[in-house]
Amino acid sequence: MTTLRDAVFGQAVGDALGVPYEFRARDSFVCTDMTGRGTHGMPAGTWSDDTSMALALCDSYRELGRVDADDILARFRAWRDEGAYSVDGLFDIGITTSIALDSGRGGAGERDNGNGSLMRTVPLAFTDATDDEVRAVSAITHAHAIACDACVDCVRAARMLASGASAERAALAVGMGRVATAPRGAIRSGGYVLDTWAAALWCLVRTSSYEECVLAAVNLGEDTDTTAAVAGTLAGIVYGASSIPRSWMNALRGKGVIERCLF
Repeated sequence: MTTLRDAVFGQAVGDALGVPYEFRARDSFVCTDMTGRGTHGMPAGTWSDDTSMALALCDSYRELGRVDADDILARFRAWRDEGAYSVDGLFDIGITTSIALDSGRGGAGERDNGNGSLMRTVPLAFTDATDDEVRAVSAITHAHAIACDACVDCVRAARMLASGASAERAALAVGMGRVATAPRGAIRSGGYVLDTWAAALWCLVRTSSYEECVLAAVNLGEDTDTTAAVAGTLAGIVYGASSIPRSWMNALRGKGVIERCLF
């Protein structure tokens, strides 16, 4: 049976694979293994804000047993300001997220549709969160309907995958069936929420293992850590944490931090 652990470790490993290549153009590099340094100068196996914020969400639900946006906001601030839910403290944060954590209100403009809420949303698939609660969690930082609805679709797809549905069926159910047949050149991998969502599903549909899925995601370039984090959490659900290459799991830093936040 698929568990939250499968999803979160799938996310963390994908995130860590992508961190060294963030912002690099597609086909200007080839990722084949877990490496370090690169864009942020971090050691191999270091995950970023994507996983830290997902862990803050997990820890809130673990402690409270319910979805509480105010408590999640407080934990996001603890991550940013105190280094909670991280290995070495903050080294990457989105502009929209940073502004929202200062103001306590998520951005709701057309330009506030980055992937900063999508990247952390899959753990909600393992709760009884309603669609409105998923939207409320997105709205902590990203309150526009496009971002909120993408998070709802992501949770719905993750629940389907956890129940045994194929990647193709889950993509079709959330209106992303076109992804399965799209050529690689049509898949965008920047920071726009719908691009990240489509890219993650494309990687899942077009590959047949966890390893293939996350490497495909990183090698799309640009927002490599987030694309691979979202693809990785879905692939973790489909294939299980046991399918993650042992060398990557061994290299992953902060495994104890992750384990403490799971519910």
